[in-house]
Amino acid sequence: MTVEVLDDYPEPITSAQRAYQASRKLGITKGADRSRAVLAMAQALERSFDDILEANTLDLEASREMAVPELILDWLKLTPKRLEMTVDILQRLGELSDPLRRVRTADYQLADSQSYTQLMPLGVIGFIYEAFPDLGAIAAGFCIKTGNCLILKGSTEASHSNAAIAEVLQNAIAEVGLPPGCLELITAEHGASIRDLVTQDQYVNLVIPYGRSSLVQQVVRQSTCPVLKSAMGNCYLYWSPNSSLEMVRLMILDSHQSEPDQVNGIEKVLIHRQALPSSIAVLWNSLMEKGFEIKGDAELVKAFPQLHLVKEGEWGNPYLTRTVAFKLVDSLEAAIAWINEYSSGHADSIVTESYQESRQFALGVNSASTYINTSPRFSRNPSRGDSVFLGMSNQKGHRRGFISLETLTTVKHIVQGNGRF
Repeated sequence: MTVEVLDDYPEPITSAQRAYQASRKLGITKGADRSRAVLAMAQALERSFDDILEANTLDLEASREMAVPELILDWLKLTPKRLEMTVDILQRLGELSDPLRRVRTADYQLADSQSYTQLMPLGVIGFIYEAFPDLGAIAAGFCIKTGNCLILKGSTEASHSNAAIAEVLQNAIAEVGLPPGCLELITAEHGASIRDLVTQDQYVNLVIPYGRSSLVQQVVRQSTCPVLKSAMGNCYLYWSPNSSLEMVRLMILDSHQSEPDQVNGIEKVLIHRQALPSSIAVLWNSLMEKGFEIKGDAELVKAFPQLHLVKEGEWGNPYLTRTVAFKLVDSLEAAIAWINEYSSGHADSIVTESYQESRQFALGVNSASTYINTSPRFSRNPSRGDSVFLGMSNQKGHRRGFISLETLTTVKHIVQGNGRF
């Protein structure tokens, strides 16, 4: 199939076509060449800090004039530290072993044949992200490493930053000899909507939205391409009577330490009714000293009038700020049922000294990951292991949980016969 690129096509279609053409070449590129490209991207980014920060300043000034919410400004603001972290992630991606062509034994075997599977690229991936200009570079590293072409569509607030980063990365990719179209950027100047990109299913194999839940749901509603939903915030913690107050406090604080996006920040805490009021008050005071806003359900507000009342719709939605809401429950079973109803479903935790309770929670909570007596804090570049993560997914479809290199691959079944029938 030959794709003809027409200059008068809308930009999303033209970008999707260029990416599709490039993906057919990139998918068969050697792992060493793809790794070399990711390392070149890291080096180019490191040399361009000043230009990128200057572009980011323009975005910040324009966003403040437009009264953009503080949350988005936090996501948008680049610092040398954030850029250094991005370079570190790209360097680590470049040094990891090739995720493609890994051979695995197939689940079935045919007579007189050998069956096996290999990991292969998906093809073309669209990444739609709200602010977070550095995340576009990280997504590019993930895609080039896995042999996928990437189409970036960022938010208007980050237009200068996104353009500066994309240009740096595109030049680095071209210098190592990878085909044009491996990395495409759709800018606000093209007047293209999200729908224009996510309906290019003849060229785009997967769309990943990253940002507030409203953005994710918009992409899910409009897309004709497969969507890998990402999730942020609205993570729950169940505080068992068989547990430590200090453990609860440390888990909440640590879960909010990820910057700039507190993906797994604990925002809702379910307290067993047997908990001592004095212990609850000690926890609240400690959190407020750290700058947290504390909210409670009607029962807690009645007992502690200084609390802000949680509105009905807040239990199922993330705050994405240093806000924690508390609710009393009668049992572990009630906590599990509430979490399954209202949690975002990607990371929920329990504090308990009971092994039976921990197992019941881990098996009963319908979330991508559960954490027992440990912080759910998210890290893109964990110090242990050989994995790097783009985000977290709460869906049960294509992939669930941590979005890793393998998440951006698919499986090919290969049957090697010997000529006998």
